[in-house]
Amino acid sequence: MLAQQRQSRIAERVHRTGAVRVAELVEEFGVSDMTIRRDLETLAERGLVAKVHGGATAVDFGSTSEPGFAVKQVRQEAEKEAIAEAAAGLVGPGQAIALSAGTTTWTLAHRLTDVADLTVVTNSVPVADVFYRSGRSDQTVILTGGVRTPSDALVGPFAVASLERVNVDTVFLGVHGMSARAGFTTPNLLEAETVATLAEKGRRLVVVADHTKFDVVGIATIAALSDADVIVTDARLDEEARRILSEHVDQVVLAPTPVVAPPAPQSRGSSAPASR
Repeated sequence: MLAQQRQSRIAERVHRTGAVRVAELVEEFGVSDMTIRRDLETLAERGLVAKVHGGATAVDFGSTSEPGFAVKQVRQEAEKEAIAEAAAGLVGPGQAIALSAGTTTWTLAHRLTDVADLTVVTNSVPVADVFYRSGRSDQTVILTGGVRTPSDALVGPFAVASLERVNVDTVFLGVHGMSARAGFTTPNLLEAETVATLAEKGRRLVVVADHTKFDVVGIATIAALSDADVIVTDARLDEEARRILSEHVDQVVLAPTPVVAPPAPQSRGSSAPASR
């Protein structure tokens, strides 16, 4: 198969599924890891895909663009893991917490399955599933109803009505973007009211968002920066962004992100698939 044909098929698959991984494409096309990475680089230069660590995702367009859960799940994975580890330290046994929808809060949920006597309120189907699969009898999960969004959030009047009766110790909020002008934002108008209601239901509001969310603005504002008590982000956030966030929020936690080693170079001319 010619490189152009292979790249066309890769672009079509990303458009259809929202995301691909390098390892999957190596197996599918029977070429080397480096060949697939060059293909993705070419497609990214043409604006057809967005490169992420370990693969590629569909390109976002504008303040109303909302990628699906699978697309966001493969973005900034190392940063999300670091943020989740830092945020998990804010949760103790016997607490009641709320987790909004999102892949960062979903990553955090995995870190909380061992916390005893935890009560979790969420509007996220994937987050609820994490706790369901852990099988702990001493944890209580309250899943709101509502209309399901592309990011697997449950939103709308039913979700809002459910949340209005809830009070928790800490709310962990994942966001689409954060900026000094627009605050914390979402690309989904229907989701904004639901998440804004959730944000007000805790004694403490913790926003979990990686560095790429800074200066990104969705169409609807959830809350002002000053509404957050804590922001947990990663150490790749630049100095100017740190300064701006620190002016509005009492505590900004910078989670250290491990350095990911680049893939080992293969011998020139090799076309065999990389070992898995």
